Amino acid sequence: MSHIAAAGELLPAASYMSKRNFSGIGGALTALMTSAAFFASPQALAQSTPAQGVTIPSVTVTAPETQRRTNPASAARRSSGTRTRRTQTARRPETTAAPQPFAPSQDARTGTVGYFANSTSVATKSNTPIVDIPQSLSVITQQQIRDQNYQGLTDVTRYVPSVAVHQGEGNRDELVIRGVDSSANFFVNGFRDDVQYFRDMYNAQSIEVLKGPSALTFGRGAGGGVLNRTLKEADGNRIYQTTAQTGSWGDRRVSLDAGQAINDNVAARLNVFYEGSDAFRDFNHLERYGINPTVTLKPDDFTKIKLSYEYYHDGRTADRGNPSQSLPGGVTRFNPTTPFAPNGNLQTFFGSPSLNTAQATVQTGMAIIEHDFQNGLSVRNGTFAADYQKFYQNVYPTGGPLAGAVNAADTAVNLGAYQHTTNRDNFFNQTDFTYKGWTGPIAHTVGFGTEFGRQTGVDIRNTGVFPNGTNTIVQNPFAPTYFGPVNFVHHFTGTNTDGVTTPDSNSKYALNVESGYLRDTIEFSRALQLIVGTRFDRFEMSALDMNTNLNRNRTDNLVSPQAAVLLKPMETMSVYTAYSISYLPASGDQFSSLNDGTLILQPQKFENTEVGMKWNINPKLLFSTAIYNLNRTNQPIADGNNPGFFLPSGSTLTRGFEASLVGYVTEQWQSLLGYAYTDAKITSATSATVVPGNRVQLVPYNQFAWWNKYQFTPMWAAALGIIYFGDSFASSDDTVRLPGFVRFDAGVYATIDANWRAQLTVENIFNRGYWASADGNNNISPGQGRTVKVQASYRF
Repeated sequence: MSHIAAAGELLPAASYMSKRNFSGIGGALTALMTSAAFFASPQALAQSTPAQGVTIPSVTVTAPETQRRTNPASAARRSSGTRTRRTQTARRPETTAAPQPFAPSQDARTGTVGYFANSTSVATKSNTPIVDIPQSLSVITQQQIRDQNYQGLTDVTRYVPSVAVHQGEGNRDELVIRGVDSSANFFVNGFRDDVQYFRDMYNAQSIEVLKGPSALTFGRGAGGGVLNRTLKEADGNRIYQTTAQTGSWGDRRVSLDAGQAINDNVAARLNVFYEGSDAFRDFNHLERYGINPTVTLKPDDFTKIKLSYEYYHDGRTADRGNPSQSLPGGVTRFNPTTPFAPNGNLQTFFGSPSLNTAQATVQTGMAIIEHDFQNGLSVRNGTFAADYQKFYQNVYPTGGPLAGAVNAADTAVNLGAYQHTTNRDNFFNQTDFTYKGWTGPIAHTVGFGTEFGRQTGVDIRNTGVFPNGTNTIVQNPFAPTYFGPVNFVHHFTGTNTDGVTTPDSNSKYALNVESGYLRDTIEFSRALQLIVGTRFDRFEMSALDMNTNLNRNRTDNLVSPQAAVLLKPMETMSVYTAYSISYLPASGDQFSSLNDGTLILQPQKFENTEVGMKWNINPKLLFSTAIYNLNRTNQPIADGNNPGFFLPSGSTLTRGFEASLVGYVTEQWQSLLGYAYTDAKITSATSATVVPGNRVQLVPYNQFAWWNKYQFTPMWAAALGIIYFGDSFASSDDTVRLPGFVRFDAGVYATIDANWRAQLTVENIFNRGYWASADGNNNISPGQGRTVKVQASYRF
């Protein structure tokens, strides 16, 4: 028994455990006592933790039944007092057990590693493996955001199939998803964030793009899809990181991400950033900054309270891009024209350096309470309040007999001007229950809940009057920048700068939303699931037209169903077919006003059928593909016999195919590969020029993107990306063609040590000139030239 004392010394004990030559009853007792001594030691327990990379070899001991029941501790007590004291002395040093983490990190909860995410709660309101979600979904992770280093929210979506970037009048984020344009289908942590402004990603944990009608989860609109930002939260994991950046166009940016658990019940985190920069285009500049403190309270193991406040400001030059080129004999959809760039210079600014501006100040507060009842039922209640102060002002190509285009002789282009105030206050409260249970052999995951919201705001537009006393001024297209004054006045009647015989908007509006939804995921077996659900939205809109002092009201009751069948031939693969419907009320994407014409219109309807497949080829590599048919109906068409009124008979049909491969191809190679074929066509006229057969604005037939990052050594990594975007049209009348383009991006990354990290990124390596987006035929934005950014990060 002399070896028993040594067992308390850990390493000798471990050495004895590796031997297999125990024999007889004495050998069995010795083995059991050795094992007990080893595993009873806290030091040994710490050394054996898998996180430390130590593997304990397995031991098999065969002995008679009576001996296996012998308690090693009793055997030790039967030994001599000296031996007992020696064993106790060896056990006496104790260390404090490692503290339990405050909570799993956000990455751990979603199985996020690098560019790969295993699950999300965005589509279903409960954390669900992506392979079990019967809908196309792209997740842009925090590492992808950092590696590609596009601070603009829409820029990073260039690598997402079926998504095109809309210019947004040079003052806001706007996307075209599956042929449906929207400036309102933006969300943050599942709450509607629908005001028109540019968002930054300094506090983004991930970005999720959910495609197809998604009203069951998000409510009105969401016809082509939605984009949700999931923010960084105080999850208790320690992070103290500061980042500094500089680069092309005088870019300068600094940020701080600091957080940790304060004690077992409280964690805090702070994200702060500032950026100032000039821009690729002449006279353009940018300044933005934000601060976002968050706190998480954990009263017990089953309850969390998350609090967040954000102050964010974005100020920049509003730039509506370039006009198109007129052609002798006129432009038609059978004889389309192209954008105009004076002497091929894409940096020339068609605007006013002193007047063009877009200013947004956003304050948001968020409170979320989560509780698990430990009986299959959990609940989440969230409240979101936001104040948006938004103003923008533009001098841009438009108006007059030239309609904004450069004349055929290349001697003149018309500029117009306007300013717009679109302040809004949002308040939403969501309650979401999730219950997991059984009815006989059938498993159910039932989600049900409510949403109540109120949105109020103003929409005030003023038209610019130039020194010539008119709404337009003629400029030389080779020197189009305007340096003179503009007087902004409110037109109560008459023709505004868009050539429409309607007055400038002047509206105070209020919207009340009451919603309820029910979803049941029925699991008949591991291989077969049926998902059914529906949502009811009551949309109560009122708007006071301050031009006429008329108050108009409209109420819509919308029922949006969704159903899907999901087959799983193996645990890591799913094949699904899905059907869903969403509605957009007649008051429109921004619902800022009602008039006699829109008051009588029924909501637009989006009906989608989709068949798809998802496959986790390996634990960190996801392949997804889908084909779909999206039919949009009840689009308003201007009634030529009754100005200001519309006919709800316009329609478009989008048919498409998508495929993507995201994650680790090998342990060193990460890949983002996406392709989309999109056939988005007008099927019923929506105007005299937007007629059946036309292609939908900004939607190419073919879209391809591939980003690859390779880790050559523990220190060095590099990435290369390629974007191909096929030809498209600046508007749905198909008269101005935007040529397709290919763009290459790259990055080099150095992990210097545990604290320091540096990276160099280059957008548009070959400085390729291309047309990136548009907001109509004469507001066309060129793509950014070669842009280099150098960034250094320090963890402390």
